[in-house]
Amino acid sequence: MVVMPFIERPDGCRLYHEVHGPEGAPPVVLLEGIGGDIPGWRRNVPHLAARYTVVAYDLRGNGRSDAPDEPVTMTTFVDDTVALLAHLGFDSAHLYGQSFGGMVAQEMALTHPDRVRSLVLAATHAGPARASRPGGGTAVPKDKPYLALYSHEFARQHPEHVAEDILVGSQHPQPSHAGRRQWKAMQVWDAWDRLARIACPVLVLHGTRDLLVSVENARRLAALIPRAKLVLLEGAGHVYHSEQPEESDAAVLAFLDQVEGSTVSDVPTGV
Repeated sequence: MVVMPFIERPDGCRLYHEVHGPEGAPPVVLLEGIGGDIPGWRRNVPHLAARYTVVAYDLRGNGRSDAPDEPVTMTTFVDDTVALLAHLGFDSAHLYGQSFGGMVAQEMALTHPDRVRSLVLAATHAGPARASRPGGGTAVPKDKPYLALYSHEFARQHPEHVAEDILVGSQHPQPSHAGRRQWKAMQVWDAWDRLARIACPVLVLHGTRDLLVSVENARRLAALIPRAKLVLLEGAGHVYHSEQPEESDAAVLAFLDQVEGSTVSDVPTGV
């Protein structure tokens, strides 16, 4: 099953989404980062959609969704996600959020717990004001800021992979005002003191060589969210799912399978 339509929100913003996988399988919603888009998940969707109904959508301001130049908050993105689930006929779903998408996922689990079956919080934190900062390391060239998305080792060893990602990502560039709106929504958001209220199963996933979001945030999330599982991908950068798709997808699928089987005690963990 592949569905690729738009839905329109009350403010007129159209949200582009795709649905992949077997009809009737448990739904998994992919929530991307600032400036991301659905093709950024292209290495992951086939694996995940083999067993789950994968709902991938471009957040407002990203990809093929509209980018109204209006103030937004984290609640705006949560409400969009809830509306998309209702439109597709899903009462609840697993939420897999990467970076900014992980913040949307946290807020939705806190404010709409009945809609969330589980969380995968990847390369993210619970608010920038109190987040752990990345440590020092090799500087990223000013004329190639996109290299900060990758571990230095991966970018050096796989320039063709990075070039493909940049080419694919350039097909639907984000308007500058949309990035600013998302960034401002993130700056005023904080969930660190509310994490203990998250009651659903949670997998925290992070690359150990993330140059944008310190891996220490993953350890803090896993420590503060009750019964959260931590998986660290050795050597991976911020776009771990591009650098290590097989490893990251295996961790996510193992977690989802165990949640659907009502057991989350045996998810592989990293320290």
